[in-house]
Amino acid sequence: MSDMARAAVFVGPGKPLLMQQFTLPQLAPGEALVRVNCATLCGSDLHTYLGRRETPCPTILGHEILGRVAALPAGETLVDLAGRRLDVGDRITWSIAANCGTCFYCERGIPQKCRRLFKYGHEAITDAHPLSGGLADYCHLARGTAVLRVPDGLPDEVACPANCATATVAAALRVAGGCRDEVVLVQGAGMLGLTAAAMASAGGARETIVCDPDRGRLSRVADFGATRAVALDNPGDRTAVDTALRSAIDASTDGRGVDLALELSGAPEAVEAAVPRLRIGGRYVLVGAVFPTRDVALSAEQVVRRLLRIEGVHNYTPADLRTAIDFLAANHERYPLADLVTGRFGLSEAESAFEHARSTKAPRVAVVPEA
Repeated sequence: MSDMARAAVFVGPGKPLLMQQFTLPQLAPGEALVRVNCATLCGSDLHTYLGRRETPCPTILGHEILGRVAALPAGETLVDLAGRRLDVGDRITWSIAANCGTCFYCERGIPQKCRRLFKYGHEAITDAHPLSGGLADYCHLARGTAVLRVPDGLPDEVACPANCATATVAAALRVAGGCRDEVVLVQGAGMLGLTAAAMASAGGARETIVCDPDRGRLSRVADFGATRAVALDNPGDRTAVDTALRSAIDASTDGRGVDLALELSGAPEAVEAAVPRLRIGGRYVLVGAVFPTRDVALSAEQVVRRLLRIEGVHNYTPADLRTAIDFLAANHERYPLADLVTGRFGLSEAESAFEHARSTKAPRVAVVPEA
């Protein structure tokens, strides 16, 4: 193993990625070094690259990462989420962030809000920890990172989004209490929405309705277990959106409304359209609103009178990552999850990978150390 690693360094929007070399770290207790097999570009990576969201610079982007253990701390045994010993050569995924385990939020079961959170693909390069993103040959795992071995037979490109998109949907369904024998509304037919449709289907949903303004996206939702697709041809027209949703939902629920809705687009109009379409006692989980928008118009009286439950999910807990990998291992041949990753680029072609993601609006694009 070389003592150096290459990385495509992001220095700011509108500036080219810089290929740089970094010395591999000496591992401290609880840490690990991983040779990157694959990184997939998430929507947030593209937003950062294009200047739509801020991140500390310089940095190494990419938080959906899969790799093989290259080195472990001397004299220490590390185990994964299933309690299995980690060895050099194991193919693993890991949580999107490392947490301390002892702060106020960690002790209350929300480690993704740790006061000392270390988030992969979002940290500034430092002398102590330069290799923290997926667009590199190696990634340096910090102490407090939840690690999970990836089953043989699960392709890299299918498993790679597990520690962001798949685990986030797993968290949303966990918060919702599952969806067996229920009618589920999924708002958005991108990576999260298609994953949600598949997970709802696998979770025993009676019907899954997916809505989106993009008819091209909607054309594939049936392959992921959706039973109805609703085209929102004019998403800015509240009356038109309400009519389209009401027609589909009434047909599926005898006019009661959906048991569960998952908001995965982040659009305030989506929230305003979905709340009236929940049944009495229905649940609504908000996931997509991770960027600033206008405030949502919401009737508190209707939430109270109709016994609605509305919750937000941001990232996930380690248990959700395990659920995500279990789902992918059991279902990657049932649903065309591999088709969601289009384009495969070498690390030195990372600029082209971002351009492909921007121009094609592909759900995911893969970047690998070797083309």
